Amino acid sequence: MDLYFSPLACSMATRIALYEAGATANYLEVDPKTKVLQNDGSDFRSVNPLGLVPTLRTDDGIVLTENAAILQYVADRFPTAGIATDPGIERSRLHQWLCFIGTELHKGLFVPLLDRKAPPEVKTYTLGKSLSRLDYLENYLRGRDYLLDHFSVADAYLVTVINWTMATPPVELAKWPSVKAYYERLRARPSVAKALAEEFELYKAELARHKAAA
Repeated sequence: MDLYFSPLACSMATRIALYEAGATANYLEVDPKTKVLQNDGSDFRSVNPLGLVPTLRTDDGIVLTENAAILQYVADRFPTAGIATDPGIERSRLHQWLCFIGTELHKGLFVPLLDRKAPPEVKTYTLGKSLSRLDYLENYLRGRDYLLDHFSVADAYLVTVINWTMATPPVELAKWPSVKAYYERLRARPSVAKALAEEFELYKAELARHKAAA
């Protein structure tokens, strides 16, 4: 399968899931500014017209988009990895957390804060409205190792999103000690540590590339 990704973007969650499963894939880097594929210089929008990562091309040639859908596909594609759940209420809990991370944290909190073009008042409004989501997460994670009763693709997504606090100084994890402990614990997990190390190097190369082109 082919995973189209950008370094340290939400697509890293799928890389973590694939590493957790011990699965192989072709990792195709998309420049987030130009939408050019780094391996061959082609326009990524010919694969996904929206130009958004992650995008996954399955072994059958089917193109999947949207992080939650891709993560659930990977979890079900490799059932022995234990990163999915059984059908029933636990599967619904997994859906719940994927939706929460995607809407309340990823899009609701971090996208406005990471947007260099967003006016200061937009960021102030976002912080006032959305920090309560971290309060909710803090209360839930107190005394828990994972979002469910085991590591799942929801944790792969959450640790990816929490990692963005390195670029959003107003969100200081010390204010949410349970979230901070969760993040630090998961960063040490082999699949997460490997993905972070690899994508951080690619991110540094991306910044250097953009600087040279400016």
